[in-house]
Amino acid sequence: MEVALITVGDELLSGDTVNTNANWLAAELSDRGVTVARILSVPDDRAAIAEHVREYAAAFDAAIVTGGIGSTPDDVTMEAVADAFDREMVATDLTRESVEQRLAAIRERVPDREFDVDVEAEAAVPEGSRPLVTEAGLAPGCVIEGVYVMPGIPDELKAVFATVADEFAGDRRSRFLYTVEPESNIVPALEEAMERFDVAVGCYPDREADHNRLKLTATDGDALDDAATWLLANVDASETPVRRNWE
Repeated sequence: MEVALITVGDELLSGDTVNTNANWLAAELSDRGVTVARILSVPDDRAAIAEHVREYAAAFDAAIVTGGIGSTPDDVTMEAVADAFDREMVATDLTRESVEQRLAAIRERVPDREFDVDVEAEAAVPEGSRPLVTEAGLAPGCVIEGVYVMPGIPDELKAVFATVADEFAGDRRSRFLYTVEPESNIVPALEEAMERFDVAVGCYPDREADHNRLKLTATDGDALDDAATWLLANVDASETPVRRNWE
């Protein structure tokens, strides 16, 4: 399964907010054997969001869009996704009830504040989509044409993702090896392992830990194990982190 991630928000592009959502989602999906084929950040621009949603929906098994689904003026993601599939925005019984319940809970928690919320607008999702509601946030997410629309607030994102996590699965598996050999010394062995066993091998220097981390990835579990065994025999590597001994 190949998935693309679209994270929405001017604040991501300006550097005002660190894009932790993309990192978290990529790790969650990778743990499930899913290939994350693209990660894209786009501004709060309705036309730009719609363009990339259409492109990624056609190119990949699924796309996850995060951010910009609330009721502030810069929250245009849900409308953009509706544009991408030529759908109207409508409130459903489920989304309307969810918004009203969340508002009631908020008013109970903060009784001395007035909340002027347009429930119909807040509950609106693209017509024909499957709403995604949780108790974590006010605005609902949705699924439409293989596109999963989720909040940008990390806690709310995680809550919504949990409701659909089982819909993401793949057969990519990874193993990690660790070596203190300089990268230049092990390039031939890494290239040979990739050719011999049809695996992907990434080498990631960790200056703080003082070693290189090798990540082996494949869809064939036997090939993955064979590649790891071969590298352990041909490179000064270990399955546990090691450090150079400078003494």
